[in-house]
Amino acid sequence: MPDFSGMFTLQTPVLELIIRGAVVFLVLLVLVHVTGQRETGGLGLTDVLLVVLLAEAVTGGLVGDSHSVTDGIIGGATILVCSVAVDAAAFRFPRFAAVFKARPEKLIKDGWPDRRVMRRELMTHQELLSQLRLHGIQDPARVYLAYLEPNGMISVRTDTEVETEAPQHPPTQ
Repeated sequence: MPDFSGMFTLQTPVLELIIRGAVVFLVLLVLVHVTGQRETGGLGLTDVLLVVLLAEAVTGGLVGDSHSVTDGIIGGATILVCSVAVDAAAFRFPRFAAVFKARPEKLIKDGWPDRRVMRRELMTHQELLSQLRLHGIQDPARVYLAYLEPNGMISVRTDTEVETEAPQHPPTQ
């Protein structure tokens, strides 16, 4: 018969679990932010980070490799609290958001790709053309604005969309 007596026994001090979870979350948040937006696909940076860290935090408690379920729950709860705290701070303090939250990057303006952004995101010209084709655009010159969004996707406004959105002037009498 297996021994389940230590399954819920705290094996690591609570404060240590909280500090470890918070430090790892913040360090990885900065590292993921530095690597660029394209690397996360359709998820936001904090979404990817949250999923990975939660999985790691509760693994010990689930498979029983020298950590108790309680250790995993405290670690997972700490990561969730850190995620909510970062989102709340970014909402309340724009300067904090500018550092820790990804912003849209202008990739194309008036048909001209921004090579600096492409270099920083390690995006080739062929990859950019491929993304434009997914939007039904063959010629980058038709693109009025294109942004690399925080979730890694590219949003595009063509020159025809800009023309159709021109303000209508009232008829003169």
